Amino acid sequence: MRAAGRPVRARLRDRLAASDPGLLRLTAGLRTVTAIALTLAVLASTGFGITRLVTGAMAAMVATFSVREKRRAAQAVTLALGLPVALVSVSLGAVLNEWVVVGDVFFVVLIFCAVYGRRFGERGTALGLIGFQLYFVSLFVGASAAQLPGLWAALTVAFACSAVVRFAVVPVTPAGLLARLRRAFRVRLAQLVSAQLALLDAGPDGPDEVDKALEDVRTGTSRLHETALMIQTRLEEGTPDESTARLVQRRIADAEIAAERLTLLLLSARSTERADTLTLHLPGAPAPRVGRLPGPEEATALLRRDLLALRALVLRTGTPGTAVAQVRNRLLGYRDEENLPAATPAVRDVFRAVGEAARAVMGLRIALDGPQDESDDTPATARSREELDAEDAAIDAGGESGRDEQPTGLRRPTTRAAVQVTVGSTLAVVGGELLSADRWYWAVLACWIVFINTASTGEILVKGYRRVLGTVFGVGAGIVLAGLVGGHTVAAFALVLVLVFAMFYTAPLSYTLMSFFVTAMLGLLYTLLHTYSWEVLVLRLEETALGAACGVVAAALVLPVNTDRRTNELLVTVLERLAGVTEAAVGQLSGKAADDLLDKARELDRALGDLRGATQPLTHPVTPLRARRTTARYVVALLETCAYHARSLAATAELLPSHPSIAADPRLRAAAGRTVRNIGTIADRVADGKVTAAVGTGPSIASLLGDSDGVARHGRITGRVLRHLERLDEAVVGLARPLGVPVAAPER
Repeated sequence: MRAAGRPVRARLRDRLAASDPGLLRLTAGLRTVTAIALTLAVLASTGFGITRLVTGAMAAMVATFSVREKRRAAQAVTLALGLPVALVSVSLGAVLNEWVVVGDVFFVVLIFCAVYGRRFGERGTALGLIGFQLYFVSLFVGASAAQLPGLWAALTVAFACSAVVRFAVVPVTPAGLLARLRRAFRVRLAQLVSAQLALLDAGPDGPDEVDKALEDVRTGTSRLHETALMIQTRLEEGTPDESTARLVQRRIADAEIAAERLTLLLLSARSTERADTLTLHLPGAPAPRVGRLPGPEEATALLRRDLLALRALVLRTGTPGTAVAQVRNRLLGYRDEENLPAATPAVRDVFRAVGEAARAVMGLRIALDGPQDESDDTPATARSREELDAEDAAIDAGGESGRDEQPTGLRRPTTRAAVQVTVGSTLAVVGGELLSADRWYWAVLACWIVFINTASTGEILVKGYRRVLGTVFGVGAGIVLAGLVGGHTVAAFALVLVLVFAMFYTAPLSYTLMSFFVTAMLGLLYTLLHTYSWEVLVLRLEETALGAACGVVAAALVLPVNTDRRTNELLVTVLERLAGVTEAAVGQLSGKAADDLLDKARELDRALGDLRGATQPLTHPVTPLRARRTTARYVVALLETCAYHARSLAATAELLPSHPSIAADPRLRAAAGRTVRNIGTIADRVADGKVTAAVGTGPSIASLLGDSDGVARHGRITGRVLRHLERLDEAVVGLARPLGVPVAAPER
């Protein structure tokens, strides 16, 4: 049963799955490198020269990474449309290269169209990228009108090879990608259980050891949540019907919530004070004071054994054997009071959480792998299966969620970005021409790139800084590599393929690393084109810095969206969705029907992810505003805490029609009304600083329900629901101070 006993190949496969969920980065790198290699092989076999080889290689790279649709049919259409766009773009670049002013003006117009095309979705984005990048390629290789027939042939071969690799050599189907993501979720869940084991064993006499274990738990929780969101975005395409998609979504949410609850209860059992959920979401927050697990040593040893067994259950695939069934039955037995070991109440809560986690793992396995062998079930296991079956039967396809109102005119993000990048590119053209009449386009490329996937001046500044930093180190690497390969064409192309793979494999992880590999690769391409010198690479650094600066200036002066405004808009969105999830979940727990609770919870998660990305300029290590960095991290951590409790409430509310121990309680709506009102008050204050309303405080929610001990009576609602509501109420009040919202004195 121990994970260490699993085959080495399985462990390596699991590590790869965890480090690269869905193998998305590996697939992107392999696809691009294979497409380039196939293109070079075809072109070289027909006697094409170096210029056409480089053109074909770069076109194959662009054709491969630009197409991002999820469905294969849509990818084929975009790729087919991309070829004529590429042919026209290269042709215009070659022809207009002789008329400097006309060519520069057209390039700027092309940039505007390419960025504006993002409003038409993934296809518009892909065609815009192809048009821009291939015009850049024509400038890079110095194309002329006389070379066009050969360049057309190279482009056609490149797009054909890209299609062959995409659909035949390295195919990716929505169902296959979803299956790999689900495997990654399992592995990351097992890694989180391993981190919980380390937290259990961390010695109370070594605070550094406890802090490290807690940080590993934070990382594991964050990575598990990241994978859950990735699965959510691909459920529709990767599952046969909507009912199956909702079932998988439900089981993923159950497992995620159960794992986080187990961490909290374990930390609380070891601590002399109640562990706050915020501890799991605020990076660098010190661990609460901990001691040895209270109670007899036998309970600690038993808990360690059960966490090892839980990890093995998560990783085990296929039909379980008798030993696995016995372990599963033992863990599920902790859901019954009579099976709990002799221990303190806090430790018994941890064992209950282990049982709930085992139930979530079994539900996840049934949803992903189908029905399991039930011959060895104990009564506790059979009861858990019956609950899961009842929940599965209650899952119906929900209605489509309404679309948010989209801004129009210059307020539309694509229009604003198109205007900004056009102004920035115009400045980059002028400045780039002053630096070099031959390599000015590097400044334009840098300006273009810093606008991709950014929405505020701060984000553009951070991205520009990272690109310049990567380019600085890439220049040095390019000089070394160019000196090593010299005039060896085959070796140079082989190194280009290695650098291309590294570029795409590291792109989602570090923009600085990607820029490093791009610059090093360009040094080799210049060597192949016999235009290499160290002065050229230094000029590239200068042009890159100039282009990034032009992008920042344009973003700051033309239709600017400063970081504060951007983060405030996203913060209001998060608060509105938090209020929506809370109100809907509490409404259903009060007896009012609600639709798509988990969908609403995932919309909240996505909005929170957008906010987390937008605050990067505020939380970046180089920011001089230390107080703002601390505040931003604290607010995001509090919101993640709120989202966890809201997610848990939504998951519990969805059980209401089928779960025997949960019944509607009409008192909840009134008791939780204060929390929803407080969320609205904070959102109003963030949206309009002139709002003076205060956040309300008062008696605990449990006392409002007439349950002073914190546990509802008569079995009408579980104590767990009350705990989530109370923690959510506390976290919302905690948001008021850092956001400058007054807090009213509690009513007596």
